[in-house]
Amino acid sequence: MVLGSEREDKKSYDSLEPIKEVDGSLASQKQEDKLMKTVLQSDKDQVDQGKVIIEAINKGINAFNPDIMFENMANNFSMAKKLYGKTLIRFLAGYDDSYVEKNIRIPEFKKQLSENIKHNIERLQDNKILDKKHFLTDNSYELAAINILHEEVDKVSAIGSGEKTSTKKSHYGQKTESRDYRKGDRYKDLDIKKSIKKSIRRGHSTIQLEDLKTYDRQSRAKKYIIYALDTSGSMKGEKIGVCKRAGIALAYKAIQEKDRVGLIVFGDKIEKIVRPTNNFSEIVNNIIDLKASKETDISAVIKKSIELYPNDVTGVKHLILLSDAMPTIGKKPEKNTLDAAGIAKEANITISIIGIKLDKEGEELAKKIVEISDGKFYSVKELANTTAILLEDYYSS
Repeated sequence: MVLGSEREDKKSYDSLEPIKEVDGSLASQKQEDKLMKTVLQSDKDQVDQGKVIIEAINKGINAFNPDIMFENMANNFSMAKKLYGKTLIRFLAGYDDSYVEKNIRIPEFKKQLSENIKHNIERLQDNKILDKKHFLTDNSYELAAINILHEEVDKVSAIGSGEKTSTKKSHYGQKTESRDYRKGDRYKDLDIKKSIKKSIRRGHSTIQLEDLKTYDRQSRAKKYIIYALDTSGSMKGEKIGVCKRAGIALAYKAIQEKDRVGLIVFGDKIEKIVRPTNNFSEIVNNIIDLKASKETDISAVIKKSIELYPNDVTGVKHLILLSDAMPTIGKKPEKNTLDAAGIAKEANITISIIGIKLDKEGEELAKKIVEISDGKFYSVKELANTTAILLEDYYSS
């Protein structure tokens, strides 16, 4: 028997339509570049599940135990909403969080909620996103990366290139002025327009071999980019999520351009390092599960970056440092940081700083660092602009 407000809740529950499901599966590929190849091919189910995994990772949730998750929602939904967030609740429950909150007292709804949670967690297991014990698998991190790239790919594609060039010739460089065709030149580099004009001037009815004009290509300098990401306590929440997406977008674009990307994750100490590589999955796997904690030591980051660059390269060595605060570690953190920037300069390493809502003192120090190291300073006021700014610096480095 349902009385009073419970009768109204029962009526509300009965009128609700569950969120429709779309079956899908995570494609299994063994190539290192599988994320690049599948970024535009993922189905809706993968995209939705990717959002769930990103939400879970950012909230520090590593396992999806159906009984515990149901009990948390049933016993204290307000706490569960803070713990899981709207995206995760909607996926698990099959209803928006407001629907769940309104009907959570109804026995029939509780039964349906328990079944939905179990069913949706089984879907994650079927797609190998969760293992048999309900923990996140390697596939879950790859799926999260695919989802991030779905969100960022338009930004990646929209930003043009302004690469530095060297004096070497290369099949992969930018076109320069055309010249007479020589044996061994590629036909795809032919300057069709000038070849036709030359043929006409010579009175030829068809284009002859001696009429052909071709482009030289000037090679772009190979870049070794290190993305240094601050994970100090103040980076918690939306900031760390935005910076993860930006870092993955940078790696995706740079590796496509045949450059190499490294990673330094830091707080009061160096948490993770990846030497400049063309292994996209290695970069992604080290970015996805980052969590914010502790303080900031930028001088240590600069010194560590010097060790990570190859010694025998002639290309661009560039450090992009993203932080929302300047150094807070050591007796003289500012002096130590500027000294480190000077050492980097001597090693032909340029440093750019992307400051997220820095205070006045932080901006002043950041400008000093980039002045010493011939880099650039960017002040981020809107987090949504972070990816575009990061890619702009990559292309201008």
